Amino acid sequence: ESAVRAVDEAARGYSTLEYDVDAMERGSRHAHCEQLVCALTGAEAALAVNNNAAAVMMVLSEFAAGREAIVSRGELVEIGGSFRIPDIMALSRAAMVEVGTTNKTRLADYERALTPDTALLLKVHPSNYRLIGFTESASAQELRALADQENARRAQEVPAGPEVLVYEDQGSGALIRLDCFGSYAEPTVAESLRAGCDVVSFSGDKLLGGPQAGIIAGAKRHIDRLKEHPLARALRLDKLTLAALEATLRLYLDEERALAEIPTLAM
Repeated sequence: ESAVRAVDEAARGYSTLEYDVDAMERGSRHAHCEQLVCALTGAEAALAVNNNAAAVMMVLSEFAAGREAIVSRGELVEIGGSFRIPDIMALSRAAMVEVGTTNKTRLADYERALTPDTALLLKVHPSNYRLIGFTESASAQELRALADQENARRAQEVPAGPEVLVYEDQGSGALIRLDCFGSYAEPTVAESLRAGCDVVSFSGDKLLGGPQAGIIAGAKRHIDRLKEHPLARALRLDKLTLAALEATLRLYLDEERALAEIPTLAM
């Protein structure tokens, strides 16, 4: 209901979409939700775009275009509407490097695939299916350690050269622990960032329960680059969606209220 009221108010009159009323000068539409996302996830900065597929394409286009992104064969998922990770990677001009097998991908597989052209270690969370049984995957913490090791080696060879980033596409994106699902509980965005991911992207709808949106959170220096990317304008949110997203995120500041008032969580 609070999101509906926010949309109604934004639609009926003037809005401060890109105006900073404190500074009395032009502001940024990113500011409406950025501080909330940072407070809820521990990220240094954040950016919201049209949906998570757009968020994935932006991250890959900015950080891996013309270079390599390493991803497990067990994480080359298809999301709703037949959109597939390999297709989005091809569109972003990132060279996809597949490692491991469908059911088992070890850290050593990523390590063997590293080359001077590697830009990203990509982790894709399987939000709507599970592989169970004889399986293995590398954690975000392990990928972080591998990236740090590779970046230290590169720094000795080419100071200030391009670094390897750890990026997780979390899909549905949970902001709070949903332990009622037991072993199927989704990891939270904050947990992925604490594990060492440079950037995490996730949906504003689905588990989060807001309007359709794709949210990118992470280190400020990386998010600042994304804000300057030409796609940031092409894929940006309008004032009504931003109003609904901001109202939804505000509910999460009080977890009990969020569980009671956001229909997805209440159900």
